[in-house]
Amino acid sequence: MTVKTRFAPSPTGFLHVGGARTALYSWLHARNQGGEFVLRIEDTDLERSSQEAIDAIMEGMEWLGLNWEEGPYFQTQRFDRYNQLIDQLLQEGKAYKCYCSKERVDALREQQMANGEKARYDGHCRDGQAAAAEDAPFVVRFRNPAEGTVVFDDHVRGRIEIDNSELDDLIIRRTDGSPTYNFCVVVDDWDMGITQVVRGEDHINNTPRQINIYQALGAPVPEFAHVSMILGDDGAKLSKRHGAVSVMQYRDDGFLPEALLNYLVRLGWSHGDQEIFSREEMVELFTLKAINKSASAFNTEKLLWLNQHYMKSMPVDYVAEQLAWHFNDQGIDVSQGPALVELVPVMAERCNTLKELAASSRYYYEDFAEFDAAAAKKHLRPVAQAPLQLVADKLAALTQWNAEAIHTCIQETAAELELGMGKVGMPLRVAATGAGQSPSLDLTLLLIGQARSVERINKAVEFVANRANS
Repeated sequence: MTVKTRFAPSPTGFLHVGGARTALYSWLHARNQGGEFVLRIEDTDLERSSQEAIDAIMEGMEWLGLNWEEGPYFQTQRFDRYNQLIDQLLQEGKAYKCYCSKERVDALREQQMANGEKARYDGHCRDGQAAAAEDAPFVVRFRNPAEGTVVFDDHVRGRIEIDNSELDDLIIRRTDGSPTYNFCVVVDDWDMGITQVVRGEDHINNTPRQINIYQALGAPVPEFAHVSMILGDDGAKLSKRHGAVSVMQYRDDGFLPEALLNYLVRLGWSHGDQEIFSREEMVELFTLKAINKSASAFNTEKLLWLNQHYMKSMPVDYVAEQLAWHFNDQGIDVSQGPALVELVPVMAERCNTLKELAASSRYYYEDFAEFDAAAAKKHLRPVAQAPLQLVADKLAALTQWNAEAIHTCIQETAAELELGMGKVGMPLRVAATGAGQSPSLDLTLLLIGQARSVERINKAVEFVANRANS
């Protein structure tokens, strides 16, 4: 039997990290077993579903590289199939029409809760309650077995057993004729040949109900793996303030998809003490049995550490390609400076995200209007004028613009003026970049370019002179 898994989000919001992790685990299991991965859009909530959310889910999956063999399927395109099977269950007596009004059901639940009882339907129409009128509205309820238990072996949780007496007769078709989530899921997984269902632990309560529907339809029951929730650093349920935002927000914030995937796979799964996993290693090593039962805490610092690792270790051409989006997003014209493949090795060591790298590299491509006030106050003092002028003259005279020649100019300036390297280097850094932080000066000036570097140093010399005369 071919292993088939699925990711089945509801398009009522963006693809967030919890959903992305579920999709990743499903995708990895299919890949590990040489199987197939299905994408299904569960859009039966007609009021809350939107095309914008569908587009965001698809964009997030594609950015993460979680490709699918089948789909995307849409539940709203399969209503005829669901209703055909609901009619079949009605004919077989495995489902029944319920004419109870919403007011009756609401009052029943309120009374049960007031009595400290579990809120549930009482089976009022289970034995053939007649309609008050021929055209009276009704829902269709599944006739859940009254006795026995539902037992399944969860890949993460182990053996789970639920008494059927704990389950009520859930609605499988609304008064408007639309089928409900729990029924649609069962039919879809059956029709699509899903063998393993990987989903969040919030679905555990749905599973015994769905197993009873599988059995009533004569359908094979898939295996289940219910993964724990993701918590924030403070132990509370993950929310927007912890980073539970759209996956594409991580792209916008400067994260590489490889870093986010590596982080998510370790957020509930492990292989020894290994922290860094290539996509190929994830596929080779992943098993459902190795998913942890306990909840995992989202740690932004760990994600930043991973992202910097991938920025430094992945092919420069690839990182540069991802980086280009951020320069464009920040309105920086990269045609006015060094090639991005030259910039990445120099700046990746100093930045945690591509967004930060782009913002920190603006001075390579654009001239700045003024120097950073604190850096200028500290380093562009009258004593800096002579070394700046001398190094500018030496740099301007170079016939070959390379890191070694630049470094020699700086060293010679310090030696001739009998100054420490810091007395030359720090004013030079502020002059060239406008601020007090940058990579090594020889590489920084190399990327800024000869003409632009000399022009900026001369501008700093003038700034120092004006300051001395004021």
